[in-house]
Amino acid sequence: MVWRDVPLGRWLRAVGIAATPPALGFIVLAALGLLAPGVAVLTWLGLTLIIAAAIHWLLGDLLRTRNHIERLVRDGEATAPTARTRIGRELSQSVQRLERETGQRSARLGSDLDGMERALDALPGPVLLLNEGHKVVRANRASKNLLGGELAGRDLSAVLRNPDIVAALAEAEHTGAGQDVAFTLQAPVRRDFSARIEPLAEHAADGTAIVLALVDMTAVRRADQMRADFVANASHEIRTPLATLSGFIETLRGPAKDDAEARGRFLAIMAQHAERMTRLVEDLLSLSRIEMNEHTVPTERVDLPAVLATVAANLEFRATARAATIEQDIAADLPPLTGDAGELIQLFQNLVDNAIKYGREGSTVRICAWHETSGQNEDASGTSEVGDILVSIADEGDGIARQHVPRLTERFYRIDTARSRELGGTGLGLAIVKHIASRHRAALAIESEPGKGSTFTLRFPHTARASQKN
Repeated sequence: MVWRDVPLGRWLRAVGIAATPPALGFIVLAALGLLAPGVAVLTWLGLTLIIAAAIHWLLGDLLRTRNHIERLVRDGEATAPTARTRIGRELSQSVQRLERETGQRSARLGSDLDGMERALDALPGPVLLLNEGHKVVRANRASKNLLGGELAGRDLSAVLRNPDIVAALAEAEHTGAGQDVAFTLQAPVRRDFSARIEPLAEHAADGTAIVLALVDMTAVRRADQMRADFVANASHEIRTPLATLSGFIETLRGPAKDDAEARGRFLAIMAQHAERMTRLVEDLLSLSRIEMNEHTVPTERVDLPAVLATVAANLEFRATARAATIEQDIAADLPPLTGDAGELIQLFQNLVDNAIKYGREGSTVRICAWHETSGQNEDASGTSEVGDILVSIADEGDGIARQHVPRLTERFYRIDTARSRELGGTGLGLAIVKHIASRHRAALAIESEPGKGSTFTLRFPHTARASQKN
């Protein structure tokens, strides 16, 4: 039972405890004859009533203050109670003062925490703060973009499955000295990183004991590899046309010095080889540039029908030269594609150019593009933006034997080397296609049947969420 915010049982116990000493005192006085029994009883009753009222007010103030503090802890805010006693008023004022100071301190801590998180998110490289158990306390935006999803609370071994990093963490904790580890992430494309592990001398208030910073070394490593590849590839592929040019020059200086007919024929061949070397160097440089940026996903919004129309227009003269026809079947509801317009033009241009070169004379090259919707998240028009975008380039050539298909995107891999060089191929076109597709996180599928032609299909991932982000 509660009597005006004060539990009756608790109040009676308090009054009984407070009234017992005066009762004993009055009994002693009455027994000694110093006070009449009736007066002693009346005095004790009056004193008890005063004590009961005081206890009721004081106990009520204490209980209301307690409830106020509990609501503050639970809800973060509460209305201060009205006190009836001086002690209750002083206690209420103390609680309100403590509430203000706590609020100000919390606001400062929140501001500091927000500032720290903003500073962490502004760092271009991934940074992870770990506790003693190697669980992630906090991760910046770059870490979440690299490793995916919310990382806080997850064990580092589940986030980065690399035994070298786990071993370096243990070593850093044991010695108290920083460690450097090189490691590689294979998906979605290969990326090389250097990890710096730095243990803190004293643990932070949030439990942070170790700072793990990742530095992307992909561009540096690829630049070194590309320089070596460029020298090796260029020296191998350019050796033959250079030897041919040297032979013709020597012939023109000697036996054919005064032979106008031979000179004209040789100069035409020399021009052809020089042009092929120029294309080869341009393709090598282009491939190196694409590989350098392969680990970074493009963020532009590209109008795919416009890109395909540009490709068809650019290659119309080549199709006309072989009496070929370029047909386009582009879906009208294609959403914008996230990508690099220049690289996409180069990708589709390489595929269409190959289809024209290796297709039969007078045949048709078909460019198809459509949106493979999943039927989810449909808008008011009933069109879904969830699903992949597919583009296929089909020719009517001689087709490709099955054993050659897996190797078509290798550098300088040719099924018929003589025919490829005769048609002006450098052996790098499909390698460029593969790396541009990889940068756009697109899957390349090749279907071919000897005698019936080939179809190259690219599947670009596309979701409504990606559209909203970009």
